[in-house]
Amino acid sequence: MSKTRTAYEASNRVMEPGPLSEANPTGTWKDFLTLTKLGIVFDNLITAFTGLWVASVAAGFDLFANPMVLILTMLGTAFVVAGGTSLNNYIDRDIDQVMARTNTRPSVTGKIPANQVLFVGLGLSIAGTVMLLIVEPMAALLGLLGLVIYVVLYTMWTKRTTSLNTVVGSFSGALPPLIGWAAIDPNLSPVAWGMFLIMFIWQPPHFLALAMKRVDDYRDAGIPMLPVVAGFPMTKRQIVLYTAALVPVSLLLYSFGPVYITVAAILGFGWLAIGIAGFFMKDDIKWARIMFVYSLNYITILFIVMIAVNINP
Repeated sequence: MSKTRTAYEASNRVMEPGPLSEANPTGTWKDFLTLTKLGIVFDNLITAFTGLWVASVAAGFDLFANPMVLILTMLGTAFVVAGGTSLNNYIDRDIDQVMARTNTRPSVTGKIPANQVLFVGLGLSIAGTVMLLIVEPMAALLGLLGLVIYVVLYTMWTKRTTSLNTVVGSFSGALPPLIGWAAIDPNLSPVAWGMFLIMFIWQPPHFLALAMKRVDDYRDAGIPMLPVVAGFPMTKRQIVLYTAALVPVSLLLYSFGPVYITVAAILGFGWLAIGIAGFFMKDDIKWARIMFVYSLNYITILFIVMIAVNINP
């Protein structure tokens, strides 16, 4: 039986959530927050704010004199992302039961019934889209595009059928900087697309490292992540290729000045060096863990520097 077929069959097994606890028949507010995957929301807000901030500087737009633009853009982006992750929990509650990393989610344990998970996801998505629409239709369109890619093309389709799911998901994850930029200037500049490209290239090595760390989970659930279907050697080569490509891509924003160029180069070559070192390490999981943590620091520092070098004195 092919691995893709195995993944397809695993995704179609009906696995009912466990019985609700009599002592706690409904989810707490913390359980509902868990549905939104706050870590993902905050990461996306950093990049969305960067796009918003740099665009405001380029356009001479005073964000502090127009606080509703800032508030609605950030809240709208947060709600759209949280809605997408909640819908992801709703759709994936069958395979989440199999994975040790996800089998305690309230959508799996039954603390939050499936219909409530669906309602929360749709409600947040609609509310976020409306907020972005109030600010700028282009921002709302980009938010909606990211939502469709993440929920339909990634979660419902490619995640369960092909190892290219990581690339497909990268499109939605790369859109927040464009959403932030569009809130100020719907005519997206090359700088905005540079941010998009950085996010797009960054995500595959980030998530492939995570997939290596959790390869047993994905294998048990029948999810065709690259480490499952092609093994660690191929995955490591792909990770290093992406990190190598990220070095010149990050330098496309050379107009940000020497401080940004220096930081981007140091971060990029540092990540690439760690990636190459992986070919000589015996412990692949340890290497994947290091790469995953570095990727988080890389993208956070890089986008904070983008903001810092665009602060007018």
